[in-house]
Amino acid sequence: MAEHDPNAPALFDVSALAAESPTSFMDLEDPRYAYMFGFLQADGHLAQGAGQKGKLTVEINARDIAILRDFQQLTPYYTSITERTRSTNFAETHHSATWTLCALDARTTLNQLGLPYGRKSRRITPPRVPFSRPDYLRGVIDADGAVGFTADGLPFVSLTTASTAIAVYLCHYTKRALGIQKLPGRNKRDGIYNVMYMREAGVALAQHLYTPEALALGRKKAAAAEVARWVRPADMAPARTQRSWTGLEDSILLDTETDEGAAVALNRTVKSCKIRRWRLRKR
Repeated sequence: MAEHDPNAPALFDVSALAAESPTSFMDLEDPRYAYMFGFLQADGHLAQGAGQKGKLTVEINARDIAILRDFQQLTPYYTSITERTRSTNFAETHHSATWTLCALDARTTLNQLGLPYGRKSRRITPPRVPFSRPDYLRGVIDADGAVGFTADGLPFVSLTTASTAIAVYLCHYTKRALGIQKLPGRNKRDGIYNVMYMREAGVALAQHLYTPEALALGRKKAAAAEVARWVRPADMAPARTQRSWTGLEDSILLDTETDEGAAVALNRTVKSCKIRRWRLRKR
């Protein structure tokens, strides 16, 4: 039997073939797939047809078509990208691009990871498997958030979502990773969460999520780079530091009849005392 020549050139790279195998599809510890999954949860639609038929579609503005091509490169199954122009309630002509994936194995994997079939805006939750957290959140924000400056020139990063689990997770993550305290609250009119990080908080989050090598929408990465360079103007009032409530302060607050009296005793604002008293009574 002929011996293998270690110096002979390989006919093909087996390791590269293994890396492209469907078994590695959607490994959420891979930053690229974590981002992609967050984006798909927020902006994708998984539809189930008769029998085992079905498809995943993502329709976005055609100006962002490059991210769909990235998804196509990351997916070891056949997918297609189509474009169309139509009228909508928001624009007379809207040019969109749609990425479509039909493979049952791929749809099953995505569904098991937490992408529901049908209406999903209130049902999506962060993955229950290990995943790259900042990349996942960047995907969610790219799909359902905004990065930029307000009309007054203040930098921000925001997320609009109907999912309580996603809104709470974003606030939990930014507190643990960046020390930013944020409590999610639903809009009373439509029940949607609008979680916004402004000024230094927006700068810190943009720097944390949108690193130079990260997979992201080109325009949002560019906006994040501008946000990350923002510095508070010298003539702007300094940022307020958040004081945590202690057990002793809670006792003093509850023992004081009025919020005005508590504010003087604790060197806090009346509004702060009023909100804290309400929260303690709701427990």
